[in-house]
Amino acid sequence: MTVLVWVTEDSWMACVDAALVRAPADEVALLHVTDAGAVDAAQGAFSALLGRGGAGPAQQLEAMAEAAATEVLEAAAARLGRPARQLRRRGRPEREVVAAARDTALLVLGRQGAEAGPRSLGKAARFVVDHAPCPVLLVWPGPAPQHPLPPPPHDPPPHDPPPPPHDPPPGRASGPGRPGGPGQWLE
Repeated sequence: MTVLVWVTEDSWMACVDAALVRAPADEVALLHVTDAGAVDAAQGAFSALLGRGGAGPAQQLEAMAEAAATEVLEAAAARLGRPARQLRRRGRPEREVVAAARDTALLVLGRQGAEAGPRSLGKAARFVVDHAPCPVLLVWPGPAPQHPLPPPPHDPPPHDPPPPPHDPPPGRASGPGRPGGPGQWLE
């Protein structure tokens, strides 16, 4: 059984620790995804502002992203303390993680921040949770919030009783025993 750990700069330690606890004897793969959109946006902005000439920041940003990926993957492997495959992907993180999780038994990923609620999952993590082809283990990047549940909602206001039925306007009356009732015509 392979456990895939999505390694990000914010939550890699908690994710590796969770993999050690939940799957101590299983094969572990560490995945880092470089968001291609950031590099492409920087290069596009450079080209738009300064024209088409020049190399632009893309090469520098690629080198920095590669160095950051290497650093976080090596730190995660050292914390794991046993052999692990190191996977590197480039693209939209949410889609790359879902694609990498196809042949895994468990995907471990971290929440963002320390506040409970819907904002504890970013856009990419929410997509992964919704589309992962395997079970997902969400971990807090630090200690779990002390009060993860929001306060209960207030009691709803009592509903007003429905208004009493009113008589139809004159000339439109209907019903048994009234002019215009069943079988009778109004003129």
